[in-house]
Amino acid sequence: MKRILCWLTTGVMAAGLTAWAQDTAKEDAKKAGQDVKEAGKATGRAAKHTGKAVAKGTKKGVHKAADATAKGANKVKDKTQD
Repeated sequence: MKRILCWLTTGVMAAGLTAWAQDTAKEDAKKAGQDVKEAGKATGRAAKHTGKAVAKGTKKGVHKAADATAKGANKVKDKTQD
């Protein structure tokens, strides 16, 4: 009798925990929507970060090219003055 009562108690507890842990369809949809929202925000932040990095690299390249052009122009100027 004790053994049956023990198994019965264990079964009821396991069933109760399983039922308590399950979400309804509405809650699942809500969680899925929130996950999509967070993913969208993360994508936006990543795009912003990438855009800033591209802008920085472009600016650096333009300045480097301008310096090289000025250096080349000065060399031509020096050769023509001699």
